Amino acid sequence: MTEGQLRSGRRIAFDYGDVRTGVAVSDFHAIICSPHAVLLTQEANFREQIKDLLAEIDPIYIAVGEPRHLSGGASAKMESVANFRNLLKEITDLPIFSIDERMSTVAAQSRLHATGKNTKESRSTIDAVAACMILESALARERSGNLE
Repeated sequence: MTEGQLRSGRRIAFDYGDVRTGVAVSDFHAIICSPHAVLLTQEANFREQIKDLLAEIDPIYIAVGEPRHLSGGASAKMESVANFRNLLKEITDLPIFSIDERMSTVAAQSRLHATGKNTKESRSTIDAVAACMILESALARERSGNLE
């Protein structure tokens, strides 16, 4: 495969949060990323919801947003994201890639505002749109041969 060509198959991304976790998926040809769901992280069946999503989507890899400070340093939230990554590793043997998510929520909010949604109206979808931006970053890295 040459640079820019991608393997066929869907991809999935998670924007993990202590309250809500956004989910985004790509199409089979990795052309389009779409917000897919927002899961309530503290729900008793959160693990089962993740397992069901992975079975439904059948992705070739998982991208997880890695929260860093604007300076690039580790944020306090990185420990909870590391725990989420460990949960994923217990559920699946798919490759899991960390994707820098700095500004993804802010950029997602800007995208939603551009469509005419205010903060209150976008609250239920903001995390899925942020996950979509994480997946778009993963695809860009994959196209350039830098996804590792």
